Amino acid sequence: MSIACRLSIPLITALLVGAPVFWAFPDELSGWRSFAIVAGWIGCGLLLASLLLMVREPWLASRLGGLERMYVWHHRLGMAAYLVLLSHPLALAADGWEEQAAYAWAELSPGQQGWPGWLGWAALIAMMGGMAAALAPRLPYPAWRGLHGLLAAAVVLAFAHLLLLGLDYLLLWTPLLAMTFLLWRALRADYGLAARPYVVSQVHRLAPDMVEVSLTPLAQSISARPGQFVLAAFLDGPQFRGCREFHPFTISDLAADGGLSLGIKALGDCTRHFQTVERGVAARLQGPFGTFLANRPGGPSLWIAGGIGITPFLAVLRTMALHQPVRLIYLHRSSRDAAYLDELQALAEAQPYLSLAAVANADGMPDLPAVLPAAADLVGVDCYLCGPPGLLMAAVALLQTRGVAPHRLHCERFDFR
Repeated sequence: MSIACRLSIPLITALLVGAPVFWAFPDELSGWRSFAIVAGWIGCGLLLASLLLMVREPWLASRLGGLERMYVWHHRLGMAAYLVLLSHPLALAADGWEEQAAYAWAELSPGQQGWPGWLGWAALIAMMGGMAAALAPRLPYPAWRGLHGLLAAAVVLAFAHLLLLGLDYLLLWTPLLAMTFLLWRALRADYGLAARPYVVSQVHRLAPDMVEVSLTPLAQSISARPGQFVLAAFLDGPQFRGCREFHPFTISDLAADGGLSLGIKALGDCTRHFQTVERGVAARLQGPFGTFLANRPGGPSLWIAGGIGITPFLAVLRTMALHQPVRLIYLHRSSRDAAYLDELQALAEAQPYLSLAAVANADGMPDLPAVLPAAADLVGVDCYLCGPPGLLMAAVALLQTRGVAPHRLHCERFDFR
């Protein structure tokens, strides 16, 4: 990742935080009241930056380092915004304490405030509910979506809070821009206005809980590269009723006519339902996203795939010939679950630069110290890993102990929402 890309999100955040603070910096007020005002605008700027990173646009993701990086910063900035905004009423109470304890309580007690205060506290409570989703990664998806919806309510309530305080209308650009980002995300991503229409042309059963779905574009196709992923929503067909929610799936194959294939493993309610998808089902795709396997260096590579994590590597092998040595370690639970294994073995026989090791681990986590190459075999090797989060964490930790530098470790994760 280039330096400009690494600095893009911090610089955007600094701009969105610094502009309102500079414009609204208080003059001739007490220390605590000045701190409260500055904290409020810093929190607004952090929240605005967090909401910008929630926008799912391929062109934006490519400039900011990928969708996964945007989501990580989205969570961090959202939590920072909540903590800073929480200090806003506390600082006002501290200012009142310097006069009289009753004044401090009046700043904290909603019962002693009017509509501006009530709306401010309601915004903080709604934001707290939204933050709960970030702190509960194992929350069921419907509950996660519902809690995240409270963030939109928090922005609207905050706008009303500022409006009733009688602020200069020029300062309302921050909450207005925040609501613009929310509306943008809702219409273009959640409701699919930015998605492109496809139809299911083929369904191949790969394993008891895994299918490969081939899709044909009905209009302009998505221009994707091997290693990227799309967000797909399946609609209705003759006998199939779709979930209509967008889920991330890595592209397993790219066709010359603009069609593509997705490997789908049953990992949740919707993906389990997708195992029964049929030909003729309408689909909507957003993307492409991701930079995994892009700009690979010219030297040798180690590819580590866990389960359905084999799909980005398969997309590369299906669409191009290798010109540098690649060692592919495919970890799976059993021969019944080893999707694409026969095809991978045929590709390894046909491509002289590809070395394949398929390792079954029916009892859970594989014996990584025995499976992964020794330190002497990892010198100058770039490592690409795709699979479940637990496997990736363990494999990355082991590779680092064997001398692989961080810049040579490249991961594709499945744990962002």
